[in-house]
Amino acid sequence: MSNVVLKVTMGQLKKMAVFYQDYVVKPVPHSLFTAKKNQTTITGYNSGKVLFQGQNAESEAAQWQASSEKVGDPKPPAAKNGLKKEVLSKTSLPAGFSNWSVIGSDEVGNGSYFGPLTVCAVYASAEQLPLLKNMGVQDSKALTDARIITIAKQLVKQVPHSVINLMPEKYNEVQPTMSQGKMKALLHNQVLDQLLKKIAPEKPKAILVDQFELPSTYFKHIADQKVQVKENIHFQTKGESHHLAVAAASIIARYYFLKTLADMTAASGYPIPSGAGANVDLIAAEMYREGGLELLDKYTKLHFANTQKAIRLANS
Repeated sequence: MSNVVLKVTMGQLKKMAVFYQDYVVKPVPHSLFTAKKNQTTITGYNSGKVLFQGQNAESEAAQWQASSEKVGDPKPPAAKNGLKKEVLSKTSLPAGFSNWSVIGSDEVGNGSYFGPLTVCAVYASAEQLPLLKNMGVQDSKALTDARIITIAKQLVKQVPHSVINLMPEKYNEVQPTMSQGKMKALLHNQVLDQLLKKIAPEKPKAILVDQFELPSTYFKHIADQKVQVKENIHFQTKGESHHLAVAAASIIARYYFLKTLADMTAASGYPIPSGAGANVDLIAAEMYREGGLELLDKYTKLHFANTQKAIRLANS
C-alpha cells in the first residue's frame, strides 16, 4: 500500500472536500474530511496536509499536485546570481495552449444542496481571446455574483456555447444508481457533443475539461454512451487558469445556476441559497415542515447530509 502526502492551501482543502463529498466516510480526529475512492483513503487534515493511502494513492494524488507541494520532495536549488527563480506550472498541456482555439467545459452546483448541477461548454477561438479578456473573463471564483451575471449576459451573445441544467428531481432520480462523478462526466460529454455539432464544420484545436476525475475514470464513466467525445481532449485542474474558454464556461454555468436559484425562490416562496452551510439547513427544515421530502425533492440534492440535518431541525 502506497502513501502520498500533499501540502495544500485551506482554499484548496475545502475544494477537495467538495470534490470528495460523494465518497465521505467517518472523519478521523483533526481532519476536515475523510473519503474512500478508487481503493484509496483520502484524509484532509485541518493543518493543510492531505494523506492518500491505498492501491491508487499515487494516481489519485496526481490530479492535485499541480496546485500543491508533495511532502518529502527535495527543494529546488536556490537561484544563482540573485535572480528570481522561475516557477514552472505543473501541467501536461502543450506549449502555447492558452492561445489556441479551444472548447472548454466546467460545472457548477455540485457542492450546493439547493439547485441544479449545471454544466457548460464554450468555444473560444483564438481570434476571440482578446475580446474575452477585455470583457473581464477570468476565474469565476474571483468574481462576485453580480459581476458574473453582467459578464455572462455579454458572453452568451458573443461565444458559441452549450448548457445543461440537471434539475434536482432528475438528479435525485438517477443519483441512487449513479455517482456524482459519473453524472458530471456524462453531462460534460453531452455539452461537448452539442457544441461540436453547433460549430461544425469548424473544429477547435483542442478541448479542455476542468478536471474532476482522473482521465481514465472519466472515460470509464462515458464508455456506455453512443457518442463519446475523445478527440484532442485534455484534462486540467484549475482549467480556468489555463484557457479562457474554461473560465467563460464557468461564468456562464454560474449564471444559469444563479438564475435557476432565483426561479426556485420565486416558485417556492423561500429564499433559496447556494452552498451547504447552516443557513441552508434552516431553510430546508422549513420546507420539510411544509411539504416533507416530496417538496425537498423538487429543490435539493437529497443525498446530501443536509437532508437529515433539516429533518432533525424540523422535528426538534
